[in-house]
Amino acid sequence: MAEMAGETDPENIITPAQSNAGKGLDKKTIQEDAVFGEIQEGGVNYRDVGWKGTTALMLKTQMGLGVLSIPQVFDTLGIIPGIIIVLAISFMTGWSNWMVGVFKLRHPEVYGIDDVGRMLFGRVGFELLGAAYSLFWIFVSGSAMLSISIALNALSSHAICTAIYVVIAAIIGFVLSSIQTLARMSWLAWVGTFCIILSVSIVTIAVGVQGHPPAIDGIIPERDYKLFGSPTFTEAMSAISTVCLSYAGTPAFFNIVAEMKDPRFYNRSLAVSQSIITIVYIVCGTVVYLYCGSHVASPALGSAGILIKKICYGIALPGLIVSEVVLLHLPAKHILVRILRGSKHLTNHTTIHWVTWLGSTFTVSLIAYIIASGIPVFSGLVSLVGALFATSLIFQPMGCMWLYDNWGTGPGGKSVWWLVKAAWSCFIIAVGCFLTVGGTYGSIVGIRDSYDQSGGSAAWSCANNDV
Repeated sequence: MAEMAGETDPENIITPAQSNAGKGLDKKTIQEDAVFGEIQEGGVNYRDVGWKGTTALMLKTQMGLGVLSIPQVFDTLGIIPGIIIVLAISFMTGWSNWMVGVFKLRHPEVYGIDDVGRMLFGRVGFELLGAAYSLFWIFVSGSAMLSISIALNALSSHAICTAIYVVIAAIIGFVLSSIQTLARMSWLAWVGTFCIILSVSIVTIAVGVQGHPPAIDGIIPERDYKLFGSPTFTEAMSAISTVCLSYAGTPAFFNIVAEMKDPRFYNRSLAVSQSIITIVYIVCGTVVYLYCGSHVASPALGSAGILIKKICYGIALPGLIVSEVVLLHLPAKHILVRILRGSKHLTNHTTIHWVTWLGSTFTVSLIAYIIASGIPVFSGLVSLVGALFATSLIFQPMGCMWLYDNWGTGPGGKSVWWLVKAAWSCFIIAVGCFLTVGGTYGSIVGIRDSYDQSGGSAAWSCANNDV
């Protein structure tokens, strides 16, 4: 029953007698970890997340910004191609997420995707993937700050300057992201996930009951949804990149599984979270777009009129804040482990530990704030991040990981099933490369066009971004 409750693997527990034998120490080593080293009583116990908490963290790293952008994706691609793309990305990222768990069990010393880079490509891979990981989550945190400013503008009817709202979001993010462990954040993740799902459900029901897009200047526009869209190459790539970002929790799953009590329950959490996310994306995205068509808002919570928008943003605001907090915590923790790994300061409440930790959360929050204020176009920023970083972190490394563990002496004499799995891994790598290049180009063009058409506000602007 202890295993089913998600307790720590008994093989990883060191008894008090073992931990203190010959040491003469006052503190007891309650656990020895390949990443965090000795975890002692009174110190920071990073290995304390159960499978339910892991499920919440997986949901929160993905559901937030993504679900608010899916209806806009359907407007670009059309409902049928949009659903196909969502299912395809869900399946491919599901495989990538599964590979994270497999690789972690085989290589317990792996903490983050930078460690994978070192194993695959040496020091160059370590530095490149580590930098890409940090920049990715910092950019996504900036998107979260931007979404919070949109929510505050919607709730207050643009009572104060938007730039001030972004500052408020950054301060809240810094304070709460400084919570030390993911186990302590898991309850926040549950609250945030519930708020996002509830708000999206409300807007979905509201547009269904309303039966038409929101009125514009007192005039109700006709429904103009498309089963099949006719996007340009850049528009299609930008939309696909947004879907990739909606499933882009994969690189964070290394860090999440590293803090699990029992990593053997990782797949259970993955199955639950991936299923919930896909169902919510397809159902809510389809219904909202079906009734709103090209008049769908981005973020989608503004798609059912002013009153419903205020209600939905009021409910979603805690969820958006939790998204920002978790997304800021991940790169900050990555920096902390990078600096203090192998030293006593990583798991003990020393001055060096706190200076490093708070310095990491402050630096990450500051950079995310600069990004949020410098690129204040929600849909454009989401697609750019999805293309530039998400695709290169959720596809290529996982294909290489399978080849690293299974290639051996090559394909000679291997079974047909082995060849199929090797071909699939190569396909994942190829798709990731294509989406990275094409999606980045499409997103940059989209942001440029948005400014050319006055669809976005200037950097550090006071203009209302709730439009």
